[in-house]
Amino acid sequence: MSVKIDNTNRPQFPKRAVITAGMPYGNKDLHFGHIGGVFIPADIYARFLRDRIGYDNVVFVSGTDCFGSPIVNDYNKVVADGSFQGSLDDYIKRNHKKQRETISDYNVKLNLFAASSLDPAYANHKDIAEYLIKTLYENGHLEKLTTKQFYDPESDTFLNGRQVIGRCPVYGCKSENAYADECSLGHQYEPEDLIAPKSAVTGETPVMKDVTNWYIKTPEFEKLIAQWVSDLENSGKCREVVIRTIKEYLVKPTLHITRKQVENLQPVLSKLPEHEYIDDGKPSVRLLFNNLADRDTAKIVLRDNDVLYRSEKCLVPFRLTGNLDWGLPVPEIDSLSGLTFWVWPESLWAPISFTKTFLENTDTHKDNNKWQDWWCSPDTAIYQFIGEDNIYFYALPELAIFTGTQGPNPQMPVEGQLQLPTLIANHHLLFMNIKASSSSKVKPPLAFELLEHYTSDQLRMHFNSLGLGMKNVSFQPKPYNPKATERDPDPVLKEGNLLCNAFNKAVRSCFYTSQKFYDCQLPASEISDEVMTICNDTILQFERDMQSHEFHKTTMLLTNFIREMNKRWSAANPFYDSCEEELRQQTLADVFHMVLVATKLLHPIAPKGTEIIAEYLNLDKSLWNWEMIFSPVQDYVNDLQSHKFIEVPPKFDFFEKEVSEKL
Repeated sequence: MSVKIDNTNRPQFPKRAVITAGMPYGNKDLHFGHIGGVFIPADIYARFLRDRIGYDNVVFVSGTDCFGSPIVNDYNKVVADGSFQGSLDDYIKRNHKKQRETISDYNVKLNLFAASSLDPAYANHKDIAEYLIKTLYENGHLEKLTTKQFYDPESDTFLNGRQVIGRCPVYGCKSENAYADECSLGHQYEPEDLIAPKSAVTGETPVMKDVTNWYIKTPEFEKLIAQWVSDLENSGKCREVVIRTIKEYLVKPTLHITRKQVENLQPVLSKLPEHEYIDDGKPSVRLLFNNLADRDTAKIVLRDNDVLYRSEKCLVPFRLTGNLDWGLPVPEIDSLSGLTFWVWPESLWAPISFTKTFLENTDTHKDNNKWQDWWCSPDTAIYQFIGEDNIYFYALPELAIFTGTQGPNPQMPVEGQLQLPTLIANHHLLFMNIKASSSSKVKPPLAFELLEHYTSDQLRMHFNSLGLGMKNVSFQPKPYNPKATERDPDPVLKEGNLLCNAFNKAVRSCFYTSQKFYDCQLPASEISDEVMTICNDTILQFERDMQSHEFHKTTMLLTNFIREMNKRWSAANPFYDSCEEELRQQTLADVFHMVLVATKLLHPIAPKGTEIIAEYLNLDKSLWNWEMIFSPVQDYVNDLQSHKFIEVPPKFDFFEKEVSEKL
């Protein structure tokens, strides 16, 4: 084994890491998109980093998003129809418990899955929120704005968030659902710009009333945002969808007027603030303004002259507070009281609250037991796994909130300041080629229902292979496809079969041969240089794919590696008595090492089956220690000649087959 490893070219990973997974609302169980699009990718990376940099150097947190109007609306519905009895708190506790159980069933290993309205996380969440808003106010980054809010006269109540339904006014938006001041694709706009609003409470057209709230001055962070996105682009370590989405907002405030309206527009142009008029042959002309105030003045002029327009995306003040009773309370500032935090901003710092809660309730992080040790140190990398619809929130307002705590003139963070997370955003996970969400007409299967047809390892392998970082991908499980025939293959099982068939065969072959000829031991043969080179090259490529967050590439890498080990085994047939002893020992040594490497590489992706392999190897958790990733099995035991594997029963499956395969 003379193969040397060139560590100078190995991918580098942080000393510590915080992993967060986007928070599901507290009004429902998890559907397949929550699991396949966020939680499994986050867990795979968290497990990899635990193996790679040390278990205690990674904190993986998420939780139930408990506040906001969607939870209140759904609670009122289930109480009204008699399907639930109990308080709003009881309703959230029930759903939080279901979410936690589903996450556990998929072997997602969080350090903490908390809930923003439930103790022990709630107290920390409230404290962090107060610290942030008071600090932002003291640093001059907040402004008090009075705006119009929808009010339903029939129900005598202000309408929040999703209690108003209309069409998105942002130019080019194709969202099917637009709400009070944001659409389902994350675009924000002034409430009065919402097209054809209707009250979700009564179905009537609401009116507008004045309300006053705190906003963070996001446009003042434009230069810092531009510097950040430039650094991301130059690093080559950020997904293109994140960079593209951020850049969409780094433009001048713009209004679009369709060509049908141009005739009405011409007499009004002289009344508008200074602007640039652009007619480039597109379906609408554009008016570009120097600032938001000029654009907003232009809106009033256009409305007064019956000229229809739509707004372009740009940086606007981001609302931090609202007046929904069910929300995290906002401390009184500058005589403004009685407010609650809007659900979106408080969900941005919820992972900090959850990290603080975890560290306060564990004895394993004595050297780094403060949340600032993790969130305010360049030695820690923060990775936030989200869906592409949420990039706006996690990129722009989050940067403003985090860097705004530094002082009046924020810069890129240094030691002791809140660090900017790496956003790992996935595209849409479609269902039968159609975008599916819990609020859409196409109802996706709940995550726990899939486990009636597949094992967790099979689904984890499949979701890992989809390449959601590059494009939308359709999830097409055969049991839910009405067009599938009995003879059609199940797309979900393609990657799972790599485990259940090809890899399971290789692992059993090694164990059975060891049992038959060597009394459950491994002969002390040297691993060939050729096999060591193949293994080490595979390990290094796996590290590169993980570092670049191209998780789907690991599937093909492992597929080729497992095919190679089976090819080598089949060529020698060492289980049969006819095989020469020297060839048997060499093949067993080589293929067994390949099995060992594959087991360690697969551990983050398919933890259940690989940990069963570890049990039969009779090895402890040191097997997953990445400092020994290039080592043969003898380096894990005191004496290879005395170490025995646990005997494997006949036809044993390290990776279970899904239900239909067993019948």
